[in-house]
Amino acid sequence: MNICPLRKDLQKILEKYDIENKFIKQKRLFESDSFYPSLHTEKLQPTHLNIYSFRIDKKYRAIFIVTKNRDAEIIDINMHYQ
Repeated sequence: MNICPLRKDLQKILEKYDIENKFIKQKRLFESDSFYPSLHTEKLQPTHLNIYSFRIDKKYRAIFIVTKNRDAEIIDINMHYQ
C-alpha cells in the first residue's frame, strides 16, 4: 500500500520532533508490507471510523485512513496513546 504525500503541517511535525529519518524508514516498510510486525499496524477505536495507525518509533505513531484508491493518507502524527 502506498502512502500519499504528506501535508506540510505533518512534515513540520516530523521536523519538530526530529523523526524524519525514522518516518522514512517506517514508510518504506509500510509500503512493502503494511502489516510488518515492527510497524504494529492497528485499527483504532471506534472501529467503524476505519482509522488506523502504525508505529514510527516507541513514542510516535502515524494515524491514517485508506483512500478509495487503496492508498494510505496520513491524517495525523502524534504521541502514542495521546
